[in-house]
Amino acid sequence: MRADQQVMNQTPRVRFAPSPTGALHIGGARTALYNWLRARGSGGTLVLRIEDTDRERSTPENVEQILDALRWLELDWDEGPLSQAERADNHRARIDELLESGRAYYDTATGDEVRAWRDAHEGAGYRGEPRPGEGAAVRLRVPDEGETVVDDLIRGDVRFENRLQDDLVIARGDGTPLYNFAVAIDDAEMQISEVIRGDDHLSNTPKQLLVFEALGAEPPRYAHLPLLHGPDGKKLSKRHGAASVQELREGGYLPAAVRNYLALLGWGTEDDTTILSTPELIERFSIERVGRAAAIFDEKKLRWLNGRFMRELPLDEYVEVVAAELERDGHAEAAADRERLRIACAMAQEKAQTLTEVWPLIRFLFEPPVEDERAWAKVMDEAAAERLEAALEILRAVDPYDAPTLERELTGLVERLGVKPGQLYQALRVAVTGTTVSPGIFDTLAALGREEAVLRVQSAISRLRAGSRA
Repeated sequence: MRADQQVMNQTPRVRFAPSPTGALHIGGARTALYNWLRARGSGGTLVLRIEDTDRERSTPENVEQILDALRWLELDWDEGPLSQAERADNHRARIDELLESGRAYYDTATGDEVRAWRDAHEGAGYRGEPRPGEGAAVRLRVPDEGETVVDDLIRGDVRFENRLQDDLVIARGDGTPLYNFAVAIDDAEMQISEVIRGDDHLSNTPKQLLVFEALGAEPPRYAHLPLLHGPDGKKLSKRHGAASVQELREGGYLPAAVRNYLALLGWGTEDDTTILSTPELIERFSIERVGRAAAIFDEKKLRWLNGRFMRELPLDEYVEVVAAELERDGHAEAAADRERLRIACAMAQEKAQTLTEVWPLIRFLFEPPVEDERAWAKVMDEAAAERLEAALEILRAVDPYDAPTLERELTGLVERLGVKPGQLYQALRVAVTGTTVSPGIFDTLAALGREEAVLRVQSAISRLRAGSRA
């Protein structure tokens, strides 16, 4: 865009420009979130642009993975998705303009010739002369003097000596524009005012600024985010747990909790508040408060935060998100039984940290006890049958059959038997659920109902007696 065509915007125009080469990784999700927060907090515009010039990897399926991740995160956009590949004619037109003005030239220099030139000029950046010919690339002229300065909202001024940069290749020998040129053209023509992206792009920025200068266009402000590391200080990867948004969804995390946690990876409030609703994030986020140091992604902390969000959901909303998770996991019948599911969720809400943890806790209400031989061997010792028979008498007789009454009567039984509470309660838990992990035992027995609880405890006693006779 020419300088006289540049329109200065009163509100920010930011963009998220992922390459659709697979699932949206967590670092990309944070970049999308920061752009979204910047736009929503300022009344600005978020442009979604798909950097799909690598046609082999930029399949429709990969593009859909990006869109699917953004939709799950509930990050909407105002314009797009726009395809960079479909803007190829615009890119070629700008190359022609630069060739006509003399700011760019054709050059057939090979890689070996470029390296030889640098060696002969004590490491200075390559400077060529127009050499048209078959397979000639197009190079942008880089000034010999001065610096290209990246005005970074996080890092301050970052300076690059022009003399050390090669004349920039902006199109291959087949006429295909290169990444740094296409990005700069798109940012200029879309009037992007701020570019918020990972600091792995910092080395690209001076090249893009040179394109802006050659076009006579006003460049955006830049903010280069610190990269994400795992708790061991190494670059984030699958070995640290979930590596993509889709894996977070499959892990049972809530979008609101993920937004909260990702926002805190590099940014923080003035008062170090940890739990933030999305409206609070929008109101309080400031790109200038993002730090320069690498941020640590720790899935244990995300799990803790997600647990907080889950516990604070109204029960009706909790039931709905659990039902949706159960349907995805093939438990449609349980999801449809809303009355029983509500009882189950009321018990599990304080215990589960992720949605995937809910079903193992409530499964006993919808299915027979699971067969966990390790749990059985650990808890069901020789004395377990006697304790369960004593508990069975209480289960048959207690009135009313509810959690407070069961707690009072079974606590009394523990005292009469002279055993530790776990010796009775864990045996009851394995008898009625099959595992050693469930909601509180009194709530578990009450939710199951007298008839079913009695049947399950009787079955466990029979198995214990049969085992002792074998």
